[in-house]
Amino acid sequence: MPIRDFKDDPYLSLLRPLVEAYLAFYRVGNRHIQSLGLTPGQFDVIAELAGTGGLTCAELSERTLTTKGTLTGVLDRLEHRGLIHRGEVPGDRRATHVELTLAGVDLFQQVFPVHGEFLRPFFAQALNASEVEVAKRLLRRLRDSFEGSLKLPMAALPLTEQKSKNVRSSARQMRTKRKPQS
Repeated sequence: MPIRDFKDDPYLSLLRPLVEAYLAFYRVGNRHIQSLGLTPGQFDVIAELAGTGGLTCAELSERTLTTKGTLTGVLDRLEHRGLIHRGEVPGDRRATHVELTLAGVDLFQQVFPVHGEFLRPFFAQALNASEVEVAKRLLRRLRDSFEGSLKLPMAALPLTEQKSKNVRSSARQMRTKRKPQS
């Protein structure tokens, strides 16, 4: 398969600016969240729980940007600080219900507006109101395109199963060649 110059491809040339924008947002936003005394994962969980009667761990995992493996540790630390309460789900012994305590609600009401006001100027400097609407629509469409592919078998994706097998086989051969012989 010939190697394509991504800079000349109208679709793939979007990768670098998309990732650069995300990383810049991530770094600036996370630094601000940490200045508020929270980790990004803690902020995310508190923001998702706010205004709900609580969620199960499974629901939190789906709604937050925190991985399942990290979520338990985030919840442990929030519970230790008295910001959340974990309890049982009636009728389902495997599930855990998580809700904000009064201290958690108070913290959310303090930090969420501050963080929103911190981020707003970055967006306002770059986009006007109509551009924001266009950007949201386009980003959601792009997200849906990728998420829709997760429901398809590999053979149905643009890189056919045979090409995928060839790539995996080549990668295996390269690793084998690099291993020192005993």
